[in-house]
Amino acid sequence: MGEQIGHFEQLKVYRKAFALQQEVFELSKAWPKEEKYALTDQARRSSRSVGANIAEAWRKRRYEAHFVSKLSDADAELAETQHWLRTAQTCGYCTDTTHDQLRELSDHVGRMLGAMMRNPQPWLRPAS
Repeated sequence: MGEQIGHFEQLKVYRKAFALQQEVFELSKAWPKEEKYALTDQARRSSRSVGANIAEAWRKRRYEAHFVSKLSDADAELAETQHWLRTAQTCGYCTDTTHDQLRELSDHVGRMLGAMMRNPQPWLRPAS
């Protein structure tokens, strides 16, 4: 883990998830209006939920099972985001290059989440 982390916003995985969320938001601004209540809302919601679940996990780190469960929720939302990005690519709403860049970022977030779930001990906060 390295340095002492006092707030979830200091977590590298949270910062990367937040960056992904913002990239999805910017990309989705150009999607067709008829996708507003389908693809656009779904992609924005799932991408935002990744970081939100990481934040919740951070607050639940006194309890290993709760911590890991929230990280698992973040990972599931990440997979949903990947699905919506693939859908956008297939519909021609984003280029292959943009999709691949976002997929690479999301895969990186997924690997970080996976590592935290496999070894949660360094991240847990002892009960006081």
